[in-house]
Parts: sequence; structure tokens; C-alpha cells
Amino acid sequence: MLGLVRARRGDPDVWPALDEAWALASTTGELQRIEPPAAARAEALWLQGRAGEVAEATEPALSLALEREAWWIVGELACWRRRAGVEEEIAAELPEPWAAELAGDWRRAAEGWERLDGPYEAALARAAANDEETVKGALEQLRQLGAQPAAAIVARRLRKRGIRKVPRGPRPATRANPAGLTSRQVEVLALVSEGLPNSEIAERLVLSERTVDHHVSAILGKLGAHTRVEAAAAARRLGVAQDR
Repeated sequence: MLGLVRARRGDPDVWPALDEAWALASTTGELQRIEPPAAARAEALWLQGRAGEVAEATEPALSLALEREAWWIVGELACWRRRAGVEEEIAAELPEPWAAELAGDWRRAAEGWERLDGPYEAALARAAANDEETVKGALEQLRQLGAQPAAAIVARRLRKRGIRKVPRGPRPATRANPAGLTSRQVEVLALVSEGLPNSEIAERLVLSERTVDHHVSAILGKLGAHTRVEAAAAARRLGVAQDR
């Protein structure tokens, strides 16, 4: 959903797309159409510091999901409401990793999201940890993914804890990049453009394959690409890949 991608990046003009999607879906009575824009609007509100509006934005979709016993959807909406400060009991056994997050088990939630190939969600789960290093790791991962609004929320949490040495945001070179890619991501993208698999990229750049996986996920998100081929084409179009 375009509006959600824009919200996660911190782009302007988030709401026209989100409002249009909700207007089209809300009158259908079809849960599979109603839930995506409801969840996207909830996330966008949370990212913009408007947590007080999340409950109202999710109530119709949550009520319908409970009525139809669509527990995955209930879990997702309940988690956004919890992040927004809504305390409520859901009388159902919800699926993982939503159940883990609602139970306050950030580690289990993060591991669940990693198994589902959800680095953004895993980082949000780790951001709820009690130890400083885990939260700082979540902050760095969100920044690598280009999720600046979420990263800003996590950075503020660290400062509220009295932690002075909060990692800084993107460097000037990253902000100057047309797609917001870090210098390391530009290096990875150049090798992706050559058709190299992640294992070979890791070997070339002396990185772990897991780290390369995270970089590739972040690159795809920042470029709005679904595949490596699309990412390579976008890089050439925007001129963000290094000449090799």
C-alpha cells in the first residue's frame, strides 16, 4: 500500500492515499478489504505521534475481525492499539508473533518475525526490550531499513531513559542520496545490480550473509521495489548505484 510505504519512510502526502483506500474499503463489509487500510492508518497515526486516534481508527475493523474470528487480523490490530497505549484483554488465543508481543515477550516476537522474513516488525519488537544494547540494535536496523519515523520514536525512548549516547541518524551523504541509501547500501546495490547472490555479496564486502539480507531488504523498501531486478532498474534510473 503506497500510503503505508510513504508513512514508514516519513514521506509527505501520506494521508491522501490512506484516506482513499479506507473510503473504498470501509463500505464493502469485507474484512479482507477493510483490515489493510485500517492497520495502515493505525501505523501512520502512531508514527506521526497521534496515538490517541488509533483506537477510533481501528475499532470498526477490530469488531468485525472479532465477530468473524479472524485471529491473525485481531492480533495485528490489537498490537497497534497496544503500541498506542490502549490496554484491553482479547479473550482468544492469538497467533504468533502477535501473541508474544501482547504478552510482553519481545524476544519471542522478534524471533517469530525473523522466521516470517519481517525485519521491520522484528525491529519494532526489539525496540520494546529493557536492555539498552538491544534497543540500540533495533534503532540501527530501523535506520538501515529507511524507517526514519519509527527510528525517531525509538531514539526518543532511549533519551527518555536518560541514555545520552543515542546513535545519530543518517549521515549527510545518506540524506543527499536520492533514495536515502547509506554508503554501504549503495555498495550492496551495485553488487545486486551485477546479479550477485547475497552469499557472494557477503564475501566481497566481508559481511555476514544475514547483514547483507537486512541491507537488501532495506534497499528494496527504499526503492519501492519488489524484486532484485526492479531494484537494479530503479538504481539505474535514479543514478544511485555506483559505477563499477
